[in-house]
Amino acid sequence: MVVFGCWLALFSSSGIMNSLGVFTTYVKSHQLSSYEESTVAWIFSVYVFLCFGCGVYVGPLFDKYGPRWLILAGSSCHVTSIMLLSICTEYWHFMLIFGVLNGVGTSLLFNVSIASVGHWFRRRRGLATGIATTGGVFGGIAFPLTFNPLVDSVGWPWTVRCIGFTSLFCCTLSLPLIAGRLAPRQDAKRGPDFRILKEPAFALTSLSNFLLFFAGFIPLAYIPAYMLSEGLSADFSFQILPIFNAASAVGRVTAGWWGDYIGVFNSNLITILISSISAFAIWLPFGSQTAGIVSFVVIFGLANGNTTSITPVCVGKLCDTQSYGRYYATAYTIGSVGSLIGIPIGGAIIKAAGGSYWGVILLTGVMYALAFVSLWAAKVARVGLQIAVRF
Repeated sequence: MVVFGCWLALFSSSGIMNSLGVFTTYVKSHQLSSYEESTVAWIFSVYVFLCFGCGVYVGPLFDKYGPRWLILAGSSCHVTSIMLLSICTEYWHFMLIFGVLNGVGTSLLFNVSIASVGHWFRRRRGLATGIATTGGVFGGIAFPLTFNPLVDSVGWPWTVRCIGFTSLFCCTLSLPLIAGRLAPRQDAKRGPDFRILKEPAFALTSLSNFLLFFAGFIPLAYIPAYMLSEGLSADFSFQILPIFNAASAVGRVTAGWWGDYIGVFNSNLITILISSISAFAIWLPFGSQTAGIVSFVVIFGLANGNTTSITPVCVGKLCDTQSYGRYYATAYTIGSVGSLIGIPIGGAIIKAAGGSYWGVILLTGVMYALAFVSLWAAKVARVGLQIAVRF
């Protein structure tokens, strides 16, 4: 029941995150059409940054107080922000309501949900986390698929309110289901504890997380706009994110089994490498064609789903269960800095290239390659140069 409760919370919160490209493209074309792409991108990068950056405080609070009140606070912030988003018209409205308020609310829901699953599972933590995180994937399928038809029929305000009511329903159901197994630690620190970065394996894993966050949200934010720039239909450009999220769902579920079988670090390394290769070998040369972009989205989605699901489990391999919230939050706070700068830098590169996307495609591939190197070094720091070891 805890996994199902986390699934519901992530359907609402991470579902919005996995639909970023839809919101980015619509807002840039309508309410904020007078602003440059890189300027609009800051709204969504601040949102993603806070989603994970606040985790450095959420993690220790989870260790100290447990999940119940944090889930309630996160639900309140998240649902309120979605409802207020329906009446936003100015840049600062979107920044405060979506970027800040929704970022904080999503951080509470996301971080507490993942940490709660970690409390209940040790041997099958990868599988349990993978199942829970598919909630965000299914949200990322449902919201984009319903967005365009609803906008055409009832307009932006009621489309967003419908999403808000869905979020209210999911968050209300999740509240009594999410619980911690271990007793709260009264000696847990409330703030960040960066002393744990003195551990080489954890520091390198956190660096890998930074690089993954930097690159991982670029396709989510820009693929719909990229497809429009290549002359593909508007309807298809909004449908591409559900295809990505469907592939990601498969990747997340199989990640748990695969990671438990061959080792979570090994699983993560393989799929990070696949993500890098797919950007260079498919998106760059063939992305302007329908078959090419669909192939990239499916392969990248499968690999990205594995990486998203298994990275928290990699962090869990480096600490004891009662300290998991603190380690997880620190790693994801470092990662959030990558998401803060990745999307705006991508927008600036697009502008510098005269609207062409080849620069951000290369950037995505390179950052994934560097993330592979960093995570491989983390594995070496813990188990040495043993390629076949299960870790």
